[in-house]
Amino acid sequence: MLSKDKLDRINELAKKAKIEELTETEKREQDELRQEYLKNVRKSFKNQFKGMKVVDPNGEDVTPQKVKDLKEENKNI
Repeated sequence: MLSKDKLDRINELAKKAKIEELTETEKREQDELRQEYLKNVRKSFKNQFKGMKVVDPNGEDVTPQKVKDLKEENKNI
């Protein structure tokens, strides 16, 4: 998870960008912070996805093979 300081800085740069143009340095910083944020979001989503199990009304496991493969991949690491 991203630190509170980094999240605050993302928001600060976004607010500033609405009022005035960011400098090139600030634009690079904003892009780097956004990429780091998105990387964390994707990682978190993937971890939640790995724990998913789909069961049909008959009680049978119908979890997609892709999810099962991710679970297996996680066990082998």
